[in-house]
Amino acid sequence: MSVKLSRRELIQKTIASFGLLSVPVGLTACGSDDESSTINAQFKHGVASGDPLQDRVILWTRLTTDDRTAQLEVVWEVSLDQQFKQLVNSGRVRTNQAQDFCVKVDADHLQAGQRYFYRFRYGDQTSVVGMTKTLAKECNEVKFAVCSCSNYPAGYFYVYREIAQQDVDAVIHLGDYIYEYGADGYATEDAVKLGRVLPADNNKEIIRLDDYRKRYALYRTDLDLQQAHQRHPFIVIWDDHELANDAWREGAENHQEDEGDFLARKLAALQAYFEWMPIRPGTNNSHFNIYRQFEFGNLVNLLMLDTRILDRDQQLEYKDYFTAQGIDFMRFQKDLTRPTRKMIGETQYDWLKGRLAASKATWQVIAQQVLMARMWVPVELLISLEKVMSGSAQPSDLNAIFAQVQALVEIKVRLLKGDPTLTEAEKARVSVVAPYNLDAWDGYEAERERVLQSLKSLNKKAVILAGDTHNAWSARIKTQQQEEVAVELAVSSVSSPGIESYLALQGESIQALQQAFSILVDDLKYCNLSLRGYMLMRITQQSLENQWIYVDSIKNKQYQVDLKQAAKLSLTPTLEELKV
Repeated sequence: MSVKLSRRELIQKTIASFGLLSVPVGLTACGSDDESSTINAQFKHGVASGDPLQDRVILWTRLTTDDRTAQLEVVWEVSLDQQFKQLVNSGRVRTNQAQDFCVKVDADHLQAGQRYFYRFRYGDQTSVVGMTKTLAKECNEVKFAVCSCSNYPAGYFYVYREIAQQDVDAVIHLGDYIYEYGADGYATEDAVKLGRVLPADNNKEIIRLDDYRKRYALYRTDLDLQQAHQRHPFIVIWDDHELANDAWREGAENHQEDEGDFLARKLAALQAYFEWMPIRPGTNNSHFNIYRQFEFGNLVNLLMLDTRILDRDQQLEYKDYFTAQGIDFMRFQKDLTRPTRKMIGETQYDWLKGRLAASKATWQVIAQQVLMARMWVPVELLISLEKVMSGSAQPSDLNAIFAQVQALVEIKVRLLKGDPTLTEAEKARVSVVAPYNLDAWDGYEAERERVLQSLKSLNKKAVILAGDTHNAWSARIKTQQQEEVAVELAVSSVSSPGIESYLALQGESIQALQQAFSILVDDLKYCNLSLRGYMLMRITQQSLENQWIYVDSIKNKQYQVDLKQAAKLSLTPTLEELKV
């Protein structure tokens, strides 16, 4: 008698193998290659490490072969020296088509706070040598590089090249590691000129497992990305484009009915992610639950959240609230503040609160995908920006927006100075505000407030890391009662274009808009709206120093670090700013 599986059982069976470690094979000659297969295969995608703990770290590589039926055995080695004369651990594992010929090993029996070298061997082929580092039991300093949003056709990955050259303990990647679009999709207009076109067998929007696997394979041919992985362990989290734009629990803006079942696409995307990324399988192989904790002694408690795929409710959209008279704000406000509206969900919230409560670390660092600070702008400006973002704006509309921004800034400055001549109508122009981005925490008001109240009740101050927007920001995060409980540090992108591309900004216009945002958005302290880059963080018991580092181009064959645009912010553990 046949047994029909329920949808839940099917999901559980499907994800049971996500990201599983490569199957070990008994070593017969202490790592000798005598019995290695003669099937032709090469290490074309470099090496990677990730999810470091005190005694172990994930090691990754992949073999490329034309024989899709092959069962390939690979030797891995970890050493204290680059010549591999001081081996501390080794083993032999098997990979095949079921894992897309990826190799993933949880190398254990390591010492805390130690740098290691690692490599893989197959037959007479040897991979490049990677470097990694375990977490320390005690530490006086921790250094991170933070990045997000790398779009292959949009430009060169110079940001990864710069990160590779830094001396950091780990790279924190906040998502959008790949993009799902086809050859005519988002940010592909310069792909031919740059020599970064999508290959013929992968130039459509990716939907199926093989599509996602090929997209990762393309990205990992980039030598700058390979070098960053080779030099540092990565601690990663996904955002939406590893699946589809503006993804949520049961759908995505960029998933249409004619593209098949969304759950099947989601399972395919997540399977490829776990195959290709140096991330440890989740507890009980619950690979939807990739929120996790990394403790750097009693100095930094790093908490990685999933604000995207696990439990997020569908995003609100302003277009659903437009009427002939304008925006129906009463209905919008009711939906926006609905208490049951979720971004991280009950289970993840309880986990987050528990880890924060138990931590004795000086610094609580919460790394996640989207902006948490309130980015509320005047409603009249929001309506204008919505027109631009929808692609319906004309050059004359952009000129009108800049005039509008200038007028609003002048009114806001007068308001801040207490100008008694301001009319009620003028005050309303800058005081009637609404969220700029409903895909961010601004679209999930109740749950954000719950998180912030937890920080307050636990007497914890947090530093929030965010990506997603392709521009750099820093803001004070406050409860609804205006009690400051966190500071947000948001990173620009590796290559994806930001707001400057939508508004066709250049030169003085960019500077003017940056200043305008800082004045019009109450809690915003810093923004950069034009450059690609990353953040470099140095954390001690006394301070957290964050640098925004930018490259001057991602589309030229040569580039430089833009020293004039670099910015720095230093905080005490109570989140007071230090003079720099």
